[in-house]
Amino acid sequence: MRKLALPIIAAAFASALAITPAWSEEIVIGMAGPITGDLAEFGAQLVRGAEKAVEDINKAGGVLGKQLKLEKGDDQCDPKQAPIVANDLISKGVVFVAGHFCSGSSIPASSVYAEEGILQITPASTNPKFTDEAPSNLTFRTCGRDDQQGDFAGPWVAEKFKGKNVAIVHDKSPYGQGLADLTKAAMNKAGLTEVVYEAITAGEQDYTALVTKMKDSKIDAIYFGGYHPEAALIVKQAREQGLEAPLLSGDALNTLEFATLAGKASDGVMFTNAAEARNLPSAKAVVEEFRAGGYEPEGYTLSTYAAVQVWAAAVAEAGTTDSAKVAETLRGKEWDTVVGKLGFDAKGDLTSAAYVWYVFKDGNYAEAGSM
Repeated sequence: MRKLALPIIAAAFASALAITPAWSEEIVIGMAGPITGDLAEFGAQLVRGAEKAVEDINKAGGVLGKQLKLEKGDDQCDPKQAPIVANDLISKGVVFVAGHFCSGSSIPASSVYAEEGILQITPASTNPKFTDEAPSNLTFRTCGRDDQQGDFAGPWVAEKFKGKNVAIVHDKSPYGQGLADLTKAAMNKAGLTEVVYEAITAGEQDYTALVTKMKDSKIDAIYFGGYHPEAALIVKQAREQGLEAPLLSGDALNTLEFATLAGKASDGVMFTNAAEARNLPSAKAVVEEFRAGGYEPEGYTLSTYAAVQVWAAAVAEAGTTDSAKVAETLRGKEWDTVVGKLGFDAKGDLTSAAYVWYVFKDGNYAEAGSM
């Protein structure tokens, strides 16, 4: 038996060596987000953005002479699932991850990536804790922060609804409550105090009690911190009960699925987000290619593309996929991306982030202008 074993082992070893060069021709990267579940629309945006970036980079010759291979992880925006997804991606050999989507997933996942020295760039997680309390210097984002968004929205609400009754509502999530509280703080500082402050439970279908309370309080405007499925239910049920107060929210409403869910009640709903990337000259060619393929690159599609794009550019400049060196390189300059020039500070946040208001009308949304 022993004489037979050695040739078998030798053959297996030779076979392993034979396929090693094939492995070395690829660099494995990851993308993580809610591919299934209530927020799957956003997961689809992340998938599309990452896939297109990888496709374009590979067509141009890849990175460091190697082709990129994309692995995907579905966390369903579940904080408990996110570390499992992170470990699975690591087991597949990723050297970089574009994701996650929800702040509640990005934050716990970042600890897993930090332990393994994996660089993470989220295109969508806006909670300040993601970078303020990061377990390493390997966390970045291609989106703004909730305190920046709140500082923009809060004073606007205070001015627009001066002397009026405003309700602040959130869904208890790190993103939703974080954004609501930061907007509330900025609104209060600007001189307007809310008359209703309520938390809901995401996933519920009946918000009658909340709407009744807001009607009794004669609410003139509702600011909601949370995701689009709950926002759609709240505004629909408000209209059904005769509450016409406008609904205002943040960047998690930047999907046409909100209008599909809310129907006619979506008209007039406003949300804040970065200026429309699809209109930028830097995005023109990529947007045209997306549209030619029958896909509208809304929401976080382009910020995900930019996450992969900026990582690849930094790797090329650093001459290595080593995360520490890539992170140092990322912070060293501004980068040309599909969403314009991006620079990163010591925490991994954007050095510049500007917000505008968008408004829904007839099933679509567009920048609201100065209003």
